[in-house]
This record gives sequence, structure tokens and C-alpha cells, in this order.
Amino acid sequence: MKEQQPPDVLPEFVSRQVTESRHFFLNLTPNRRAGLEVVCGGVERMRPDYVVDRTDFPYFAIELVAEGEGTLTIDGRQYPLTPGVVFAYGPRTLHTIRNRPDHDMRKYYLDFVGTRAAGLLSEAGLTEGPGQFQAVSVSAVHELTELFEMFLRSADHGGPQVNSILESLAQLLTLKIAQLRLPEGRAASKSYATYERARNHIDEAFVRLHTIEQVADECDVTPVHLSRLFGRFSDCGAYEYLLRRRMNHAAGLMMSEGLLVKEVAQRLDFRDAYQFSRAFKRVYGIPPSQLVTGRE
Repeated sequence: MKEQQPPDVLPEFVSRQVTESRHFFLNLTPNRRAGLEVVCGGVERMRPDYVVDRTDFPYFAIELVAEGEGTLTIDGRQYPLTPGVVFAYGPRTLHTIRNRPDHDMRKYYLDFVGTRAAGLLSEAGLTEGPGQFQAVSVSAVHELTELFEMFLRSADHGGPQVNSILESLAQLLTLKIAQLRLPEGRAASKSYATYERARNHIDEAFVRLHTIEQVADECDVTPVHLSRLFGRFSDCGAYEYLLRRRMNHAAGLMMSEGLLVKEVAQRLDFRDAYQFSRAFKRVYGIPPSQLVTGRE
């Protein structure tokens, strides 16, 4: 993450009780009569003593817990915050967000206004009625984190199209929440945390990992359970995810470092170039020799 901005340049409503953060600020004095206008957003990792206790807030907000645990109290109702929980609040909404000190949260947020804002939150299932906000659990949480990352990248890129892009992403975000929302009572919490731990392990160690049995053993789960987790929370199977990461790395080695096919096969510890080529074609649909014509 980028280094946190100095407190004196952050708006008052942005918490300083964080250890790391990234933010974007588009327009802190938005046109509330517009259909939809994105104000700001970001991602933060909480300090152990993090607590936000508000009696009012200037905008509508959506927040997603990506890691850690805490609690949300909103209009007198309390919800546990775990990975995969999404919640919303708006102007004049009493809410308190607390971090669990031994499980520091990392969460994304998006703030916005407009005449369509309340309707979008309702369609996403984040309200039970006018001004009655709630927390919900979602599956495939990585799809939402990727969307939040797109907000940050698009805002950082800037340009005359940035407002329209972020407004479109905000609408897409609410649609994805509605699509991924789990039925009441089917919280993703522990299962998603295990899935995320396995996925992060693959991301960190894919160069030396060859099989899902290895991944499962190193993550203290069974291969069957690991497959079920990826089937529930990912758009691909566990082995396919591992293979994608390995082949993405392989493509980078060939394109950026100019390695030969046989050199990449050795680097990734394949038995031979033929076995590596078969795996590469399974992911990209073409043999690696076509990616670097004349270098096989």
C-alpha cells in the first residue's frame, strides 16, 4: 500500500486510527441533486484500538471487510464483521464500527451522493427499508475487492472521463453485491477466511507449488475441502488458479526477461519443455513458442 497521507490533508471524517491506507478524493462538495456522484473511497487497515462512533455522516457509504474481524452497531442493531461482510450507512445514520484488537480489519469503502443513491443501496440488499441499513455476507469476495481496486486505479489515472467511470463502477458494485449476496444465515466468515488464506498462499508460493495436494497440506486442509472452497468463492478451481498464476509468471519471464521455453520450464521445475508447453496451452490456448516466435 502507499504510505498514508498526512492527517492534516485528510478530511475530518477519515479515520486516523489506521496503520496503512490508500485513498482517493474526487469531490468533497458534490452535487447532491445529481443522479449519482462518487465522492471518495479507499482501503484501510485498522489499528487495534480502531473505533468510529458517528451520529451523522455527510454521504452514503458502502464498506467491505476484506480481512480481520470487528463489530458494527447501526441504529441499535449489532452485526459481526468478518471477511465477506458488506454494509452501508447514510446521512443521519447512527453507527459504530469497532475493530477486534487481535484480528485487525482491512476494509474498503466508497462514499457517494445523489438522488439514485438510496435506490441503488436498496437494490443491492443493503437496506431493509427507507433509511434502515443492514450488513450482508457475500460469496466470491475477491470480485468485490477487485472492483474496489479498480476505483483506486481509475481515480489515480484521472482524466476527463474519471467521474463517469467511477459512477459506472459504483453502479456495477451495487449490482455485484446483489448478485453475490448470500441468503440470511449463510455467512461466509470462516470458510472465506480459509479460502483467502489458501489463495494468498498460492499467490506467494506458486513458483514452487505443483499440485493442489501440496497447497492443501501446507494450509492444513484436505484437497477435497480446498476444492469446495474454490468452487464456492472463486470463478475457477483450485488447480486452475494455481496453474494460471504459474503460467502468468511464465509469460512474464519470456516476454520481459527473454527466457527460452526450456529455460522457463526449468525455472518452474517442470519435467521438460513439452510438459510446460502443454500446461501453457491449457491456460492461454496457444503454445509458448507462439508467444515468443523464433525463441523456442
